Amino acid sequence: MPHRAFTGGQASQPAARTLTAVPRPWLSVVVPAYNEAPWILASVEAMRDRLEALGRPWELIVVDNASPDGTADALAPLLTDQRIRVLRNDVNRGKGYSVRRGMLAASGELRLHCDADCAASFASLPKLLDAVEHADVVVGSRLAEGAQLGRRQPLRRRIVGRSFVLLCRGVLREPTSDLFCGFKLWRETSATAVYGRAKLDGWTFDAETLALARALGFRLREVGVEWSDREGSRLSMVRVLVPVVRELAAARRHVQREVAAAAPDSAGAASSA
Repeated sequence: MPHRAFTGGQASQPAARTLTAVPRPWLSVVVPAYNEAPWILASVEAMRDRLEALGRPWELIVVDNASPDGTADALAPLLTDQRIRVLRNDVNRGKGYSVRRGMLAASGELRLHCDADCAASFASLPKLLDAVEHADVVVGSRLAEGAQLGRRQPLRRRIVGRSFVLLCRGVLREPTSDLFCGFKLWRETSATAVYGRAKLDGWTFDAETLALARALGFRLREVGVEWSDREGSRLSMVRVLVPVVRELAAARRHVQREVAAAAPDSAGAASSA
């Protein structure tokens, strides 16, 4: 599947690394981050400990979206471990760009998109790993059966957020109930196919990637996860509403074009099988 070339941003390098052979990871974790300096070290340490407990090869990639607060620098104590690396965008390019960059830079058989504030959701990773045995994309959900919610978002934000999800689902005809939970597990094949085609750089990329995955014939499954809201969200639904509606309409046209372009490849593969 085609991969998108990324020219902006360089990997942040620690002063020294232990030069030992690192096996190909079974699981790659991609963490988009913007202005997370107060929390990012503790979050990544918690993720690392969860990954170590699995007993299989892993890597953890933090994509810093040109944070001015020193987010990348805060991770310096962990970068002697070759399995942990930081990619830094040269300018702020959006969450969608950051996740896409990380997913296409990853090398794991499985690839987990985990938001910087979703370390607690790692308790639900075994459920996602079980589900991916019969799926190509497993969407962590705060709405599906089995979800365990800690601190909830304020009521007003929940109402606005649910309404916005319904809008996104309607425009893109994507039935996933919790589009924007930042805890999603992808197989390598679905991740490279979808993120190699995705276009949206902003935070609504989740809706586009899931709609693309379904339209390309990948199997999606939604699984309830543990999740707790963190105070201090910077997103204003009212402020982004009009631009996002335009983005979603463009994304729907893009999905339709990509599916049409992929159809001849699928037919050729079938005839040669």
